[in-house]
Amino acid sequence: MASFSVPYVAPNPSSWGPPDEDDTSNPNAPQSKFAFLPYAPFGRSDRLGRVADFTGRANYQRGTGTRRGGDDNQEFQYKVDAEEESSFQLVDTSKTSSSNVRRFVTPAARRRQHTQRLRQVNARRQQQNQGPSHQMQSAQRTRGGGGRGKYGGRGGRQYQNRVDRQASVSVQPDWIQVEDLDLSKLTKNLTTSTDVPSVEDIIWCGFLDQYNDAYDKVSARAPTPLKKNETKEFYPVTTTDDPVLEKLAIDGNGNIFITDAILAHLMTCTRSIYPWDLVIQKLPGGTLFFDKRDNSQFDYLTVNETAHNPPTNDDPNGINTPERLGLEATTIHQNFTQQILKSKAARKNMDLPNPFFDDEDNDGMEPASVAFRYRKFDLGDNTQVVCRTELHGLVKKTQYMTAFALNEFPTPGATAWRDKLDSQRGAVLATELKNNAFKLAKWTASSLLSGADQMKIGFVSRTSPKNNFDHVIQATQFYRPKDFATQITLSEGQMWAMIRMFINLMRKHEDGKYVLMRDPNKAILRLFKVPPNTFEDDDEEEEEEEDGAESKQA
Repeated sequence: MASFSVPYVAPNPSSWGPPDEDDTSNPNAPQSKFAFLPYAPFGRSDRLGRVADFTGRANYQRGTGTRRGGDDNQEFQYKVDAEEESSFQLVDTSKTSSSNVRRFVTPAARRRQHTQRLRQVNARRQQQNQGPSHQMQSAQRTRGGGGRGKYGGRGGRQYQNRVDRQASVSVQPDWIQVEDLDLSKLTKNLTTSTDVPSVEDIIWCGFLDQYNDAYDKVSARAPTPLKKNETKEFYPVTTTDDPVLEKLAIDGNGNIFITDAILAHLMTCTRSIYPWDLVIQKLPGGTLFFDKRDNSQFDYLTVNETAHNPPTNDDPNGINTPERLGLEATTIHQNFTQQILKSKAARKNMDLPNPFFDDEDNDGMEPASVAFRYRKFDLGDNTQVVCRTELHGLVKKTQYMTAFALNEFPTPGATAWRDKLDSQRGAVLATELKNNAFKLAKWTASSLLSGADQMKIGFVSRTSPKNNFDHVIQATQFYRPKDFATQITLSEGQMWAMIRMFINLMRKHEDGKYVLMRDPNKAILRLFKVPPNTFEDDDEEEEEEEDGAESKQA
């Protein structure tokens, strides 16, 4: 029977590796072939460097500041023999050039030499002025800023670009916070359903004009000036001021009342950056009214809200502040939606006229081409959402359309639309999807809610970068709302899951008035319970001022 003998292992209690001397206490121990050989400890994660470093330079390990090489493992370091060094003599084999012989240098070579000398001089000056600490910081920024620290990497950029914004409404001492929602975790906790609620039309109001096909041929090479429609009246009326929604609520036709602007805003609120607020009133019986404050910034469009470098208020008197850009974008949007339509000849009147237009007090104004489509969405569990949606025109006399306008303003490092729209329109749209993700998501959600067949998007630019009054239409494009929603990763099931969450959130609280607001600097939603007369005192003061002005004129 074969036997197995355990091989001898030399003990070394003092350190790792083979012992320095043979184990004489064990008669079976063979003479160690590794005796008196140097041993260098290593890790499997260490990078392999040079096989032999004859320069003796010490390398510093990145991130730790510890020294590698140098005095460590001196057995492996190259040792110079003193006798050999003393007898060593460097022999110069280069040819000596005569100082009397002048070599011809071409002008191009002379310019290159001069440029190189200037670069060397500038580099020395920068090193002398900056010092070693600044050079190390510059090297860290070149390598990526040292990771995700506070002042380096992505964290550093966010810190530098951070803008402290003010809340859209000031929180009063008598407001009571009842809910706190994290927008970043909100979508993860939703139970997404692919089922879209059933919908039925209740009332049609207003009228629609036919779309002008000539605007399909507009291009950056042949732009069309944007006209100012000073005789058109727009009505961004809130929920409680809508007489049609009020009548439907009295008749018991639904229990959730809202407008498409507010509904689309809530559906896509996770993409918002700027602060905003909404007023929610819960009546006895569980009826909910979602409102906006009068004279708030809710109806104004935002520009580059989700961009890496959004507009700032560094120059309060400039034309590129967020407020002035929002006013400019809203005006462009209203003028564009009316200019791309034909005259009154191809107008389609709905069942009822515009509920907000007064013939006696029009002052030469006429309502804009808008059809108000009141729709009821059945969410189940005795939840019926009645929403006022908007349509802006007719395509081929059978298809309903919505119209929106993207506007360009000068940004550092960006290529002008006139140079890219005709050849790279997809790239322009991709940039807008990144810089205006929230605005485009709201437009898409509004088009889906209204049941539009087409969504028209126009690309409008300034005639000159410093003129924010005159604009030109550089291109237009039709999109199907459902296809566009897929392109921007907007799910209808997720949209309605968000609304169900807000409705269930309000149902567990008592009756009264509430304010839902987004934190100006954090992705957090806060729900406050406010007194019943909140925001009503301001309305009364405005009415008194208007009455006083009318009496003075009389």
